[in-house]
Amino acid sequence: MARPFEGIRIIDITHVLAGPFAAYQLALMGADVIKVEHPDDPDQSRDSGSDNALNHAGMGTGFMTQASNKRAITLNLKTPQGRDILKALVATADVLVENYRPGAFEVLGLGYEELRKINPTLIYASFSAFGQDGPRREQTAYDHVIQSTSGIMAMTGTPAASPIKIGAPAIDYATGTMGAFALASALFQRERTGQGQRIDMAMLDVAIILMASHVTGYLRNGTHPKPSGNRTGHATSMAYQTEDGIVMVGASNLRQQRRLWTVLEHPEMIKRTNDERHADHDREEKLLAEIMLTRTAAEWEEWLQARHVPACRVRTMGEALADPQIVSRGVLHRHESAPGIDGSFSVPVTAFKFAHDGPRVDFPPPRLGQHTDDVLGALGYSATEIAAFRAAGVV
Repeated sequence: MARPFEGIRIIDITHVLAGPFAAYQLALMGADVIKVEHPDDPDQSRDSGSDNALNHAGMGTGFMTQASNKRAITLNLKTPQGRDILKALVATADVLVENYRPGAFEVLGLGYEELRKINPTLIYASFSAFGQDGPRREQTAYDHVIQSTSGIMAMTGTPAASPIKIGAPAIDYATGTMGAFALASALFQRERTGQGQRIDMAMLDVAIILMASHVTGYLRNGTHPKPSGNRTGHATSMAYQTEDGIVMVGASNLRQQRRLWTVLEHPEMIKRTNDERHADHDREEKLLAEIMLTRTAAEWEEWLQARHVPACRVRTMGEALADPQIVSRGVLHRHESAPGIDGSFSVPVTAFKFAHDGPRVDFPPPRLGQHTDDVLGALGYSATEIAAFRAAGVV
């Protein structure tokens, strides 16, 4: 068997995070992803990350994270020749993904209606902050701005410190993941119908989905979700200070809270209903806070897990990545080397495993325009023509 998207060609004209991450997920599953960047204004993620030397080299960790298995070319789409080259490439493609301001590609004559004339079965996906329609369609944003406007920030933090942004760009990555699902769905639909598709992916829409149960609750009773920090509605399912750190206890349902109070030798605290738990929250919390101070966080994690009570100490990223469980799952791929990068480095891949023919990294992230000559040559352009394009700033 082959990986699911082998033989599928994706033109990736995206930058920063959500769009590139969507294309990356399909690249790991075998798709031929050709990343298109402006020769003088590349993807800004190339200059983004924790290693400043890599940023200056145009291979920042923000880019490296989601560029394995992609080929990179440069095209100046503001030139007629650049647009012609893209159209020739689209004729060979299955998918085009872009994340520029809504309407920008239409102005260039590269919108869905124009490109489907060249390739009627093309799947054309547009990623944006607010979507291709609606009163805010032309506004721009990043992850943290969408966190602000969606309501996620207002419900994050503590009563004394809110609103607070989520630490990771979760909306970007969720948009990329949802985008990969949309692309896979459209490709599957095309197999059945033979029809292309227009996909409209909005970060704000994804942010709403990430709060789904809270949205339903608010629309039902008008209650705004409140920032509660590490405190939750059940005292047996929240964070507690220990001798040396914090442990997150997860005895969430009635069965688990019964087990927790039993192993802690406090059967008098066992509740029969969630209403009883809510009514006695403060007393339960006070007792658990006293008990948790009697061991270290690691000791509590080991002791409670051994008794089938969900619990984990709060770890740093370094501690988490060193966990044998993560090491065993294959969620990271180690590159021993790559053009433009000194030494080895590791990148996340997919959040799932296949028994066979699943996600795989085949080659490392490309340098800017690394495959321009190869891709244009395969389209029929001669070396002389490509050199002329380069001299004119087309590539």
